[in-house]
Amino acid sequence: MKIDIRAELSEFPWRNADWGADKLTAASPFRYDTHPSFYVYLADTPTANAGSWGDSGATDSQFARGGIVSLLSFLRQETTEETLEYLRYKYGGNYAVDTDALTLDLSNTLRLERNRRALNVDILREYDRHHPYLESRGISPEVQRMMGVGYCNRSRAITIPWFLPDGTLGTVKFRRAAEKTFWYVKGGRPIREMIYGMNVIYRDKVRRAVIVEAEIDAMYIMMTGEYAVASGGSAFNEEKAEIIRRSPLEEIVIMADHDAAGQKFKRKVIELLAPYVRVRVAGYPIRYKDPNEVADVSAVERYIERARRVRFNPIVTV
Repeated sequence: MKIDIRAELSEFPWRNADWGADKLTAASPFRYDTHPSFYVYLADTPTANAGSWGDSGATDSQFARGGIVSLLSFLRQETTEETLEYLRYKYGGNYAVDTDALTLDLSNTLRLERNRRALNVDILREYDRHHPYLESRGISPEVQRMMGVGYCNRSRAITIPWFLPDGTLGTVKFRRAAEKTFWYVKGGRPIREMIYGMNVIYRDKVRRAVIVEAEIDAMYIMMTGEYAVASGGSAFNEEKAEIIRRSPLEEIVIMADHDAAGQKFKRKVIELLAPYVRVRVAGYPIRYKDPNEVADVSAVERYIERARRVRFNPIVTV
């Protein structure tokens, strides 16, 4: 079975998009750009396979061209292995995906290792330096230090560590300051098995937190004085839900992105958590894509305080 490329991509926002019959052209999702320099084929053509994409303005060869798996991995904010698992679960069976000129049989690709050992926290020493990028996004040096944010000179990327509830290091996300590109440290735990910021929840025995998709949004919300956690992308699964259920948290406030993927995220959080903890939804003006775009900490604080309670109504069968 083939991937529905159009349906998968329509979950995400595209700037200056032109949805043709077999090709999408838009501003690059990898860069801060408004020109339609990016393309992805929505269907097979005589010269290209569905899902093949290219970015004419790319400055890094890794983000110049590729296939649907690498693109969805970026859009979903997860590792390639996790995207492969998502596609196999959704589309099932034995099928091939052409990505980066490689044909992958997903029936034999996924062997996500369980019971991984935590990473050595000493690897963060190399990144123990400051970069002004997150301050430009409204996040103070104090919040960055609390969350262990650093900077890698070699790759010119912000480093965002993900800690497990017991404070051990699960993985490290590298995010370029000048672009939107990111990747994860080799050998880390998949983010599908983690919730960003959960170590702080356990450390401070927190009862209420705001949940968002991105780590930067979570750190920005911390500027209001609220505790915040992040899923790491729009995907929210049973493993993530169980981490929250077993935590000290008794109330979750959802601040979802205003795109299709964000609204799907909101519905999934409600579905998996409302039977177990109090769930509220914090609305904010739709002109903002995500909480960080509000760019007014006091306004974000008001939106959180006005969050409406979600009532859980179990279906009773006789």
